[in-house]
Amino acid sequence: MVLHEWFQTPPGQYLLDWERAQFDAALVDVFGYHALQIGLPDIDALAANRMPHRWLALTTPPTGPAPAAAPPPPDGGEPRRIALVTDSAALPFAEASLDLVVLPHTLELSPDPHATLREVQRVLVHEGKVAIAGLNPASLWGLRQYRAHLYRSMGGGRLYLPDAGQFIGHWRLRDWLRLLDFELEGVSFGCWRPAVRSARSLARFAWMDGLGQRWWPVFGAGYFMVAVKRSHGPKLVGAHWKAAPVAAGAPVSIANRARRAAAKPKKDLESH
Repeated sequence: MVLHEWFQTPPGQYLLDWERAQFDAALVDVFGYHALQIGLPDIDALAANRMPHRWLALTTPPTGPAPAAAPPPPDGGEPRRIALVTDSAALPFAEASLDLVVLPHTLELSPDPHATLREVQRVLVHEGKVAIAGLNPASLWGLRQYRAHLYRSMGGGRLYLPDAGQFIGHWRLRDWLRLLDFELEGVSFGCWRPAVRSARSLARFAWMDGLGQRWWPVFGAGYFMVAVKRSHGPKLVGAHWKAAPVAAGAPVSIANRARRAAAKPKKDLESH
């Protein structure tokens, strides 16, 4: 099952609903001029944002039926349409030209997620922001996926999540962001219900969301991060750190001349 098909299932819709609420709450007050969403047209992650220029970029050409159109954003504009198809590790934007980049499961599906994150750092302006949504391997869903892979290696088993891309733990992603001069503004977790397939079973375990948020938040099936780019400019240093220049051809000390002059009469007396 491909990722687009999985997001039409009950657990996929459950995850998308939570992620949509996270994007709306975190990006509604992010201001600027240019915002870009890379991947996952199933969700309009920029719906609540009010920047005048908002684009959707795909990493692969769309195939099959297009996903259902997202509802219009609160500002009354049109839903985001696919603007371009590009490699996430080679974005066709100038350096420091975007104010916001949104990555809904983009890093998980990228063949080189670290290169994608470096490219995002390049195109963001100083104080620009990146919002990332991903699946948490340290969760009940991640555990079931791991067990399903083991069963499949022995000739059986059925995967719960799509067999596409790779999980990226939130601690690993924190390290990548820190190395690229991003400062983490916030991280949240969600979707603590067990890895069941039907909407009825998910509804039966709805009580686990409140319990998980209170007692084991880091084990949610999904995580959401917002980080801001901090560019370190040149540091001005005063002239006091420079050593005083030594003059070339400095005169000989007067004390040395006097010592040689005093020693000369003594040698003359000894010769007599």
